[in-house]
Amino acid sequence: MIIVATGRHHLDAMPIVEGLGFPLYLVTSNGARIHSPKKELLFSFDIDSDAIKSVLDLGIDSEITTVLFRENVWQTNRHNESLNSFQTELNYLPEVVDFSTVADFSSIKMFFTHDRHSKLIELRDQILKKHPDLFSHAFSLPLCLEFMDKSVDKSVAIAKILEIENFNFEQAISFGDGYNDEKMLNATAKGLLMGNSPESLKNKLFNLEVISMNYEDGVAKYLSEKVLCDGVSTVI
Repeated sequence: MIIVATGRHHLDAMPIVEGLGFPLYLVTSNGARIHSPKKELLFSFDIDSDAIKSVLDLGIDSEITTVLFRENVWQTNRHNESLNSFQTELNYLPEVVDFSTVADFSSIKMFFTHDRHSKLIELRDQILKKHPDLFSHAFSLPLCLEFMDKSVDKSVAIAKILEIENFNFEQAISFGDGYNDEKMLNATAKGLLMGNSPESLKNKLFNLEVISMNYEDGVAKYLSEKVLCDGVSTVI
């Protein structure tokens, strides 16, 4: 059984996984959405509008690109070409808005990006100081800071899928390369870090095996050489 777990929005991720040519469970927005192999929505959870408004009211530096992941569109304070380049097919459209004119902020996820990691660290600390228990957060990449509801995490979503399929974490292995993968990597029987993972994450998860990089087909090679002959049930 294959589970793809990503920070991407489901409309962005679906065209990518369709190209794989086999059925799988899809966890998106770091666990805020779960879709079945038949593309049925199994789980959905959004951040409350007032919670998001309280973050935007902090006076976020205008140099930081702020994005709200809505169901069918992502709203942002500025055009960011590098964000658009992440989508192979533009199924999930950007909309530049003035957030001061928005009435309902309820969203799947809040996303912030800036060319300097230190700028995002400052913002993270500012948000967590005001709301220490309201959100879960992660750096999917050093320049990408993401906030979800505190109940949302890839590992939580994966646990729901494993329960449906009568599996458990002891029967699963996982691959990851970002801080949004940390709990998932620690939960499975074997967690594997990609060689392109940030050094800070490798140092934090020093007990995990590091394999080849994404651009070296690290996951495919590991599955072929280590897993397919060993009878492992679940791959994430």
